[in-house]
Amino acid sequence: MRLAALATALAGVFLMGAAPPDADHDPYAWMEEIEGARALEWAKAENDRTLPQLKNDPRYPGLYADALAIATAKDRIPGVSFAGDGGLWDYWQDADHVRGVWRKTTLDSYRTGAPEWRTILDLDVLAKAEQANWVWKGASCLPPEDRLCLVSLSDGGKDAVEVREFDTAAGRFVEGGFRLPEGKHRFDWIDRDTLLIVTEWAKGDVTTSGYPYIAKLVKRGQTLSEARQVFAGQKNDGGYGVQSIVLRDPAGKVQAVVIMRPLDTFNAEYYLLAGDRPLRLDLPKKVSIQGYLDGRVIVSLEEDWAARGMKEGDLVDFDLAAVRKAPGALKPALVLRPTESQAVEQVATTKSRLVVALLDNVKGQVLSFRRAGGAWTSQALELPKDSTIAVASASEADDRLILSIASFLTPSSQWLADAAGGGQAEQLRTLPARFDASKFVTEQHWATSKDGTKVPYFVVRAKDIAYDGSNPTLLYAYGGFLVSQTPAYAATVGKLWLEKGGVYAVANIRGGGEFGPRWHNAGLKLNRMRVYDDFFAVSEDLISRKITSPKKLGIMGGSNGGLLMGVALTKRPELYNAVVIQVPLFDMIGYSHIGAGSSWIGEYGDPAVPEERAMLMSYSPYQNLKPGQPYPKVFIETSTKDDRVHPAHARKAAARLKEYGYDYVYYENLDGGHAAAANLNERAMRQALEFTYLTQRLMD
Repeated sequence: MRLAALATALAGVFLMGAAPPDADHDPYAWMEEIEGARALEWAKAENDRTLPQLKNDPRYPGLYADALAIATAKDRIPGVSFAGDGGLWDYWQDADHVRGVWRKTTLDSYRTGAPEWRTILDLDVLAKAEQANWVWKGASCLPPEDRLCLVSLSDGGKDAVEVREFDTAAGRFVEGGFRLPEGKHRFDWIDRDTLLIVTEWAKGDVTTSGYPYIAKLVKRGQTLSEARQVFAGQKNDGGYGVQSIVLRDPAGKVQAVVIMRPLDTFNAEYYLLAGDRPLRLDLPKKVSIQGYLDGRVIVSLEEDWAARGMKEGDLVDFDLAAVRKAPGALKPALVLRPTESQAVEQVATTKSRLVVALLDNVKGQVLSFRRAGGAWTSQALELPKDSTIAVASASEADDRLILSIASFLTPSSQWLADAAGGGQAEQLRTLPARFDASKFVTEQHWATSKDGTKVPYFVVRAKDIAYDGSNPTLLYAYGGFLVSQTPAYAATVGKLWLEKGGVYAVANIRGGGEFGPRWHNAGLKLNRMRVYDDFFAVSEDLISRKITSPKKLGIMGGSNGGLLMGVALTKRPELYNAVVIQVPLFDMIGYSHIGAGSSWIGEYGDPAVPEERAMLMSYSPYQNLKPGQPYPKVFIETSTKDDRVHPAHARKAAARLKEYGYDYVYYENLDGGHAAAANLNERAMRQALEFTYLTQRLMD
């Protein structure tokens, strides 16, 4: 879904001219200059001070070796997707290809278990030749052939990318082809000689959160200065900048181009391009356009559409031809209305089918819809139960699907399914076991939050644990941006934590998408404390069941989940003895003026609005840190190259803790982007550092 994608893309850039509120009273405002000499000197000194505490632990080398073996294993499942010619794409990283190789094979070859791969682009070779720290950020290919692709390359893992046109048949970049300098671009193919691009055309052509808002058509051979404008938002628009949605039929022919103008994080206006003229579509402001099939545009609703009798969470469609005639009189039809326990997690289209990945009490299933006689009918695909099921790729040349299936203890598997024929899917791959899962069991429990809401969470534990509060337990959560926390194979957690005697828990708190938009909307802005109350309720439930105790309970979260960790630290420190705060937001009074913060106002609220500022002030970790509190020793980590959540949040958190005399561990990776790791080696190091810290705090 669009909102889910936006969540994992919390992107932003630092705006040099913007000062946070109360900056004059913030002694650490200088840390907001991302690569300022003083800030980098401070970060390096912190790394030098604290990393030896972890790396010199005799357990660290073993944890790093195990993490690296898992990260670089050559028997991982390739993340293949359908190419237009019927082949399969894959981007692969291992110990020999640390940065990665873009490659291709045929389905028949892949089915043999030992496919013959053709290398398209080797990023390690490219980075060495260009003496650049390139990180792969994907390729957008022109259907239906998928021969010409726009490859996105990131310097060190930033969200900002350089874009180059690549010929996959020739295996080289196109000389004189389309090319964009580093930036936070949005782009789509219209045809082989035309792109629709949203970028910073002239210096300053970005919103206050650093995203482009002007869309232009660029023809092959034109310079960017010769592009023709077709749409413009406004500089004070929120969200992630203007984006285009190109709707094509299975043959690759463009049927419509829709422009999304975000008003804030979740509200947007939609326009149908009629030549150079944008026609406003009569859609609610909180929707996601999911696809196009048989002349129908598929839309999911994140709010009620009372005027049309539709509810938040519904999947609807409308006739494109009718809308062309009257864009202001859109008439939706219901495709699917989830129950209270369900949520539409993912939508895809094949040549003739609409495919929906559905959650039911945070357990997955896949429905295949067919439209006939003006109505949709569905059938469930025969797939493993009680698992997370994701559509990894959907073919528009036919009705085949590649599905990823996962659970905490069963190694992940990859399946080939027929959305039209139904029947039993074919298993293509199974991940080898990374730890001995025979000793463990997964349970789903429900905690009761402060307002009486039942909140589910998963526990992965040894079958024979003692219920005496003695079990070292790691609790993970996110709680924002409609992102669901579903079961996934616990490869690294299993090897580095469960096998060492730990318990692992995942909380499905409000703010996420586990029960659709209602679950997310319940934790927005003035209702934000519900998210944190849910997390505290799960923590207390783990303790009351005597699975663990405050002395043995650790928590972990990143980005928005890092904010959650900061709130837990400052609001309920007595519940925890370890807190891993990954690439966090922390200063929620200054956040809207730090980097891309204003793009998230739809989630958290606006510090400039008194009522919303009061709510933000009530939980903002940076403002709520106090001396003399029972804070555990925390582990804060960030990345200098993170242009989503500005590293100043983590820096200022550590500086304030030091000011108040607290002990803590701080790690700032100079590369890595929002993932805090630019390659597999860095990822393994980060994981080993985290679990060394957790072992010291909860197992010693």
